[in-house]
Amino acid sequence: MEITVQCCKQSKNDPFDDNDSENGTLLPGLPDDLAQRCLSSLSPSLLFSVCHSWRRLLYSPSFPPFFSLYALLSPLHNPTMALHREVVPQSTIVFFSFDPISLSWRPLPSPPQNPSFHLLRRHPSFLSRNLPIQSLTVSNHLIVIAATTQNLFPALSSPLVFHPESNIWFYGPQISAPRRWCAAGSAQDVVYMASGFGSHYQGDVARSLEQWDLNKKRENWGWENKAGLKDGRFSREAVEAVGCRGKLCMVNVKGNALKEGAVYNVGLDKWEDMPVGMVAGWNGPAASMDEDEIYVIDEVNGRLSKYDGEKDCWVKVIELEQLKRAEHIAAGRGKICAVSAKGERIIVVDVRDKPTRFWEVEPPCGLEVVAVHVLPRMISRQH
Repeated sequence: MEITVQCCKQSKNDPFDDNDSENGTLLPGLPDDLAQRCLSSLSPSLLFSVCHSWRRLLYSPSFPPFFSLYALLSPLHNPTMALHREVVPQSTIVFFSFDPISLSWRPLPSPPQNPSFHLLRRHPSFLSRNLPIQSLTVSNHLIVIAATTQNLFPALSSPLVFHPESNIWFYGPQISAPRRWCAAGSAQDVVYMASGFGSHYQGDVARSLEQWDLNKKRENWGWENKAGLKDGRFSREAVEAVGCRGKLCMVNVKGNALKEGAVYNVGLDKWEDMPVGMVAGWNGPAASMDEDEIYVIDEVNGRLSKYDGEKDCWVKVIELEQLKRAEHIAAGRGKICAVSAKGERIIVVDVRDKPTRFWEVEPPCGLEVVAVHVLPRMISRQH
């Protein structure tokens, strides 16, 4: 097993002198544009470790970005403090990125505060329950689509969006019926929001499906109504709608409970029944790898499996004690990234390796992981 443990700040020790290549060219005798083309074939870890000029190139806007982990985090829960009457619910979500090259966590820029930004993870009235905060990645954007305020109302009237390659937050198109939770996912760079629950239950919202197409120009963004669900059974809790091969797959209940599934055909704008084998093995958090393969973790036994559409069954990839009671997963670049029980760590499984390898990433000190995503690294001028 390979273990990567990182907490709090990166060491200030530098492997080379501050003046090393400070004013020099990337490669002596070559213009920088040609040198960049030559260096782009090297691994990011090598570029990071050789000299400052190569490190600056690695993080520059002109250099092809490597991928990083992005996490929604919450302060560690203190049940004793939560019992005191003076505890006032507040915004408890922060956003960080884990750089796999420097092995360090960096906070994202602060989200816009107009309108007031409050995403509540816990409320004194519901000590035993974590409130859902739903996020997804679409077209190399991090999108937060549903959450709850301290007054138990929907927190977002428009999706909150972060673009790593420009380090900018902004809001997407206004949602006609904001929700505290829903079924959320994406397919072919289109965001889908199905069913859900707002400040109270509404039958038409619980049966609805809307899409936001990021392929369109920004000035043409908006939510479009699509074919609705037959009933409101998918409004019970926050669930993943997993995009794979032109379809959106989801189940209405998390974990090993009795559930039903539904499949939305994107091209036909039509709902279909989920295959029996798919719904039977969907016993935990799920995600798709490049919208081509669906992976799920059985939260009871910690088994990571991949769905075989031809045989309608789930094929075991690996079974780990660390994956038991996993709360959320993301897939990208050949890796499954799972949030462990209580958000104590992130388990990364490289499903391309044989035998399958895995390692762990610890969150920043004093924080627990709510959700994790895989996106291009942020632009930085500090390296």
